[in-house]
Amino acid sequence: MTTTIDKIAWIHLDGGRILSTRSRGKDVYYIPGGKREPGETDLDTLVREIDEELAVTIVPATARHLGTFQAQAHGHADGVLVRMTCYTADHQGTPAPSSEIEEVVWLGYRDRDRVAPVDQIIFDHLHGTGQLR
Repeated sequence: MTTTIDKIAWIHLDGGRILSTRSRGKDVYYIPGGKREPGETDLDTLVREIDEELAVTIVPATARHLGTFQAQAHGHADGVLVRMTCYTADHQGTPAPSSEIEEVVWLGYRDRDRVAPVDQIIFDHLHGTGQLR
């Protein structure tokens, strides 16, 4: 039986690099975002998670769906998938580690092996479209 973890992520690119995070106790980087809470829309989840993780405010009117990607969930049993629905959006504030986030970094395509499997698929997509160098 397959289980799917439903996550929403913020794709924030600057100068050909992507903003990524590492949670306490984790060995890979993740694109910021998180799991939907009951009754939340994609946008609700995006705004809440990014505020919790990075202490910045997403500007809801600027959110644009970039794509939805799926892969084996990092650190979970075989057959547990993560489906990541990704959005770009403007923000207010400077991203900084908050909540369970220990580190905020800017990664390029050469860092692909340092991120979770679903993020690797997203890196490939962004690299293929010329947005991630």
